[in-house]
Amino acid sequence: MKLAKVTSPHLHDRSDTSHVMKMVIVATLPGLAALSWFFGWGVLINLVWAWIVALGCEAIVVKIRKRPLGYYLNDYSALVTATLLGLALPPLAPWWLTLVGVGFAIIVAKHLYGGLGSNPFNPAAVGYVVLLISFPVQMSSWLPARGVEGAIPPGFIDSLKSIFPLLGNASVDIVTQATPLDQLKQRPGLTITEIWQPGSAFGRFAGVGWEWVNIGFLIGGLFLLFRKIIYWQIPVAMLGSLTVMSIIFWGGSGSEGHGSPLFHLLSGATMLCAFFIATDPVTAATSNRGRLIYGAGIGVLIYVIRVWGSYPDAAAFAVLLLNFCAPLIDYYVQPRTYGHNSGHNSDSDRSGDS
Repeated sequence: MKLAKVTSPHLHDRSDTSHVMKMVIVATLPGLAALSWFFGWGVLINLVWAWIVALGCEAIVVKIRKRPLGYYLNDYSALVTATLLGLALPPLAPWWLTLVGVGFAIIVAKHLYGGLGSNPFNPAAVGYVVLLISFPVQMSSWLPARGVEGAIPPGFIDSLKSIFPLLGNASVDIVTQATPLDQLKQRPGLTITEIWQPGSAFGRFAGVGWEWVNIGFLIGGLFLLFRKIIYWQIPVAMLGSLTVMSIIFWGGSGSEGHGSPLFHLLSGATMLCAFFIATDPVTAATSNRGRLIYGAGIGVLIYVIRVWGSYPDAAAFAVLLLNFCAPLIDYYVQPRTYGHNSGHNSDSDRSGDS
């Protein structure tokens, strides 16, 4: 009797960690280009400085742990963390702010728990929250975007001197302002119609510049979906729940209005969070249903904290809170195991997603 050849139900994929990380960095380029155009050279300077800090911290910790240096530096995970955190910082953030945030993200949030694959919380989100809680003034000092009346981003040299004061004083006075999310939250006695005036920080749907920044990260996110680097469930669920919440509590142009759905989708770090931070495979839920629950929870929390919390943008807080919940979500929505149908009643074979 001839026996049929049976193979194990393994998944085969040529992608490795370094390839995935490089694709993530490439996908941030449209958002990076929009940030640089609307907010100036400081975005690029901050990003390069964040890369240097991340690689330096990674190298120091790896040497202390007596691990092969080249192996860990070549996986690009430190550069991805630095990229995501650098893109979220104000364009003229002082050099020490980036040093503290990226250093904490790499040394504490990543390596203290054992390195890549062992960290329970997204390192970039941890670094951002540490900075926001510790240095709220510096973290809220954003430049007015190009297109706001009278706003001209500083040149390369002035940006460099603003970030690294030891290089000298900038030749122009740098004016900063709160982000549109912060301005909408702190508008005592004003209606949305009154605050949404021509020449202000508000554009057609959201903040001037921020609309295009979020569209840029949306384009990058769609690229990651097309290349199958990330799963669609988390960004779709997050953006969907954020939209539903903003529709439910949208007060139109009245004094109690909290911003339209498009305002929330195209403001702050919404798209960066949806496609680049929340989708971190190490810290997110793992099953299809789990990812939907995980993403929806992030979207709801972003809206709740933005509207009723103390912080204007809440992407990092929402991600970290759902990182806490990811193991619990995975426990209750375990996918069925290969070779078993959904009718099994054992705890290990709960009906779920394949």
